[in-house]
Amino acid sequence: MSEQYQMYIDGQWRDSASGETMACINPFDQSEWARIPVATSGDVEDALQAARAAYHSHWRHTSPGTRAGLLNKLADLMDANADRLALLETTDNGKVIRETRSQVGYAARIFRYCAGYADKLHGQVVPLDQKDVMDMALRVPYGVVAAITAWNSPIAILANKLPAALATGNCVVVKPSEHASATTLEIARLADQAGFPPGVVNVVTGAAEVGRALVGSDLVDKISFTGSPGVGRLIAESAGRNLKPVSLELGGKSPNIIFADANLDKAVVGALAGIFGATGQTCIAGSRLLVQRPVYDEVVSRLAARAGDIVLGDPRDAATEMGTAANQPQFERIMAFIEAARADGATLVAGGSAAREGKLARGLFIQPTIFADVDNKMRVAQEEIFGPVLSVIPFDTEEEAIAIGNDTPFGLASGVWTQDISRAMRMMRALDSGVVWVNTYRTSAPQAPFGGMKASGFGRERGEAGLLEFTTLKNVMIDYSTDARDPFTMKFG
Repeated sequence: MSEQYQMYIDGQWRDSASGETMACINPFDQSEWARIPVATSGDVEDALQAARAAYHSHWRHTSPGTRAGLLNKLADLMDANADRLALLETTDNGKVIRETRSQVGYAARIFRYCAGYADKLHGQVVPLDQKDVMDMALRVPYGVVAAITAWNSPIAILANKLPAALATGNCVVVKPSEHASATTLEIARLADQAGFPPGVVNVVTGAAEVGRALVGSDLVDKISFTGSPGVGRLIAESAGRNLKPVSLELGGKSPNIIFADANLDKAVVGALAGIFGATGQTCIAGSRLLVQRPVYDEVVSRLAARAGDIVLGDPRDAATEMGTAANQPQFERIMAFIEAARADGATLVAGGSAAREGKLARGLFIQPTIFADVDNKMRVAQEEIFGPVLSVIPFDTEEEAIAIGNDTPFGLASGVWTQDISRAMRMMRALDSGVVWVNTYRTSAPQAPFGGMKASGFGRERGEAGLLEFTTLKNVMIDYSTDARDPFTMKFG
């Protein structure tokens, strides 16, 4: 019998007003393991009203120390329940347990980082030319935040939004992806146990209609979205009509660049991690591997050999290295891109098919796939695939690597592999991406800001910049002079 989840609204667990639910499907064996409610527009309205009431009645006035204490308590509960949370996330989206387990611990670290910042959001005293006027710029919360997350890493993505919003004094309504909602509801359960007051944290579940109801509401003061560029554009359009601030963390087509002088042992491992970690279902995937010609053949050969040895299997097994596509639509999308790359003339050197033998028979498995001799104009090099498909592109000069690396609509992440520190410094400045890794890839920290440029979105998550995204500036001028002023002339500092 599958588990029956409820939504969390105003401190209460409740079904959808319509009674409608949808199935959670395990991508490893296609079994229905849980059901989640499909929220109505009325449910969304209730969640937003609850968040607004909580914000105005008490949460905005709650001391930073109290907010920090609740966030730290929630982080402790996440650590205590880490094995269960990891297993549920792996069951929901097919990501290997060795990563989901580490992501839970990492998410708890982000909660603690934000907790530590709650009482350190200092404003500024601004010096003016007027000697009898004091000016202050204060950091204040927006109010009600709509946080919409993606299916590939629900816990980690939620941790990029929820603790920062709460630490800065906002109340939150979360809408997780319909393809992976369970762990967000589980974290709401832990927030309830931690003692967050009713209405401060709310979770509504369902498909795109629920997101539209949330984004289009006048009760929302700030929107934070992680997902596809297509949906991001729709959210930005809606937010623009309603004049709501929005942060968007969207897709990527990140260049991972190996120069001939690189430590190839490290670089090959970094290339593998960049595309086959998380089955390539990550916005930071290093899906375009640019390799300088003197080492091109060697790198392709080493990658192809290692790709063939990657262990596919039950994502809940700690020995498994690569899991499934997270859902059927994504599986079909990845396979379509593989066929398009073949048709465009790319050279297949590894994988290229679904993996359905033996214990993989019922799962949404795709062989780790590598195409060589890719032209950067091909679809496989320009469009985000979100799967285990690597495009290897040769280059000759540093200038050519920069031109190819930047020749994409996206600008989220990039990698540079070189032992030349001067080249590393030049590359990090020249690449149009919000994140540049040098001699590493797919590495993260709670203190480090994360976000993109161009079609990869705007705004930052994590670090001090990520907290400030959930605040706005209020300026206060205090005139403590005793002089009367000319009422018909504006007073300038």
